[in-house]
Amino acid sequence: MEKSKELYARAKEVMPGGVSSPVRAFKAVELPPIFVERGEGAYIYDVDGKKYVDFVLSWGPLILGHAHPEVVKEVKRVCERGFSYGMSTEKEVLLAEKIKKAFPFVDGIRFVNSGTEATMSALRVARAFTKRNKVIKFEGCYHGHSDSFLVKAGSGGLTFGVPSSPGVPESVTKDTVLLPYNDIEGVKEIFKKQGEEIACVIVEPIAGNMGVVLPENEFLQGLREVTQKYGALLIFDEVITGFRVEFGGVSTRKRIIPDLITLGKVIGGGFPVGAYGGRKEIMELVSPEGPVYQAGTLSGNPIAMTAGLKTLEILEKENPYSYIKENLEFFTQNLKDIFYKNGIPVSIPRSTTFFSIFFSEKPPRNLNEVQETDKKIFIRLFKKALEKGILLPPSPFEAMFLSVFHDKNVLSQILEIFENIILKE
Repeated sequence: MEKSKELYARAKEVMPGGVSSPVRAFKAVELPPIFVERGEGAYIYDVDGKKYVDFVLSWGPLILGHAHPEVVKEVKRVCERGFSYGMSTEKEVLLAEKIKKAFPFVDGIRFVNSGTEATMSALRVARAFTKRNKVIKFEGCYHGHSDSFLVKAGSGGLTFGVPSSPGVPESVTKDTVLLPYNDIEGVKEIFKKQGEEIACVIVEPIAGNMGVVLPENEFLQGLREVTQKYGALLIFDEVITGFRVEFGGVSTRKRIIPDLITLGKVIGGGFPVGAYGGRKEIMELVSPEGPVYQAGTLSGNPIAMTAGLKTLEILEKENPYSYIKENLEFFTQNLKDIFYKNGIPVSIPRSTTFFSIFFSEKPPRNLNEVQETDKKIFIRLFKKALEKGILLPPSPFEAMFLSVFHDKNVLSQILEIFENIILKE
């Protein structure tokens, strides 16, 4: 890792913490970060030439693996015509139509450049539509780094033990109501007391930013019912789960229709992207059709639209979800057996193409239970896996992802390596 170490030292001289996003610093796993040179299929290669099986996959977008040939071909073709125009293109329309086909309840879609922009904008529209201010979010769910959401957020905020961020005024977060994930009774109680003030509930329908935490029976349906009862909106943040659980999302799989949905990651095929959408009477409030202002110079740029459209076309045509799910079940069941054989309690919650490894007897139900899992074992696992050419997320609070290239041959090799990794001190 000599070149990675050298680059990290240089990066720290010119970038906060030497990174452009906190979790990349590897601080949670007590190592200097690797610097990546290229990716191909299920693998990435660092600047020192070492090859890794990649379970990060750019934190979720690369369901088709690194540098899928068909996506690369389309992106190259578009790049030759120009990178960005600041004007509308046909690709925006085609991608919006493809998303609407997967999410039939969505009448209108607005493209942005990140999941943060998508959730921030969806919240603004929800407040405008309901003419209310309060928002309910759940501890450990991460909806981007806009001020209203940085209250016990997941992901990087958990990794560094920062439940809320300095620089966020109390006046901004005073209307954010926090509750434990899976606590439908708590939601109902808050609505009984403050229902006329609550604009919306925003939720990751499968939490992925405190590790994978699955919704309990009736939690999501309960949110739908209570929001409808009090005239609040329900926002499903499917930035991670959109086109990861099926050709659609948790909302389409469970047939629970939110008022607004946010998307990102997969719909950009690995390029910066976000989107929010919902039914007509809500989305017609968005400028220039309505008074809710939101704009972006690079929103809907042709490169991201092209990569996303080609990715969705391949997913729709090849429908690889059952194939990836079968590989994931094979991998996680055998992995669990390896840990238990070595006397290490483990739970591995999963959903179609992504999973987490928690060192605990039972899968966590909420943030408190996530924080009670044995993080020291995860750190030892990460370090030993990295030595053997396996890249796990450098935090116990992140999801792990599979692509179409993570086949049983690749996964069997990983299991063989894990068989020989001793985690007990």
